[in-house]
This record gives sequence, structure tokens and C-alpha cells, in this order.
Amino acid sequence: MTPPVKLSHTAALILQTIRQGYCYGFDIMDVTGLPSGTVYPALRRLERDGVVQSKWEGETSAQQQDRPPRKYYRLTRLGNGTLLDAVKRYPLLEQLTPEAKTRSRQGVTP
Repeated sequence: MTPPVKLSHTAALILQTIRQGYCYGFDIMDVTGLPSGTVYPALRRLERDGVVQSKWEGETSAQQQDRPPRKYYRLTRLGNGTLLDAVKRYPLLEQLTPEAKTRSRQGVTP
């Protein structure tokens, strides 16, 4: 059995934000107010620990919108369980995150 992943408040907030539908770095930064120097290292650690998975979008989609390709993140099964444990440990976490982003606002499904 895999030992539980211990999350900081920041990592838990990032997971909660991803679960709400904010799935790429700049979106996570915008919603949480966290700087890139916090978000991107945390995302790399979370991916290394198997809590999130990432996938680059196709270049065609990015080119059509005249921007660089985005790397989208999603919670793994372990990530969902880890987030549930974090919400129990940090009960205010649910009050700190935004409402779920709708599919139509999200634009691209990761």
C-alpha cells in the first residue's frame, strides 16, 4: 500500500483548485493568487508524487488562440484521496477555493 502523501496548505489549495476545474498553471496562479515560483514547483512535486498527471495540449489548439501550448493537470485517484484527507485536516480549505469552473468557461477539456 502506498503511504499517504502529506500536503502543505499551499499544495492542498492547488489540488482543490485543480479539482474545481482550473487546470493549467496561469489559471491556478490567477485563482489562488500564488506566484509562479510557488505554483510550478508544487505542481512538479505533486506530479512526482503521483498526485496529479499532466498533459500538453496540442499545438494546433494553442496556435488557433495565438498563445503558447498549455500543460493541463488533473488529479489522479491517489490525488483525489489525498485531497479528501487534506480537507479533513484543513477544514477551511473548502472555503478558500473558488466555485467550480464550468466546462464552457474552461474552453479545452484536458
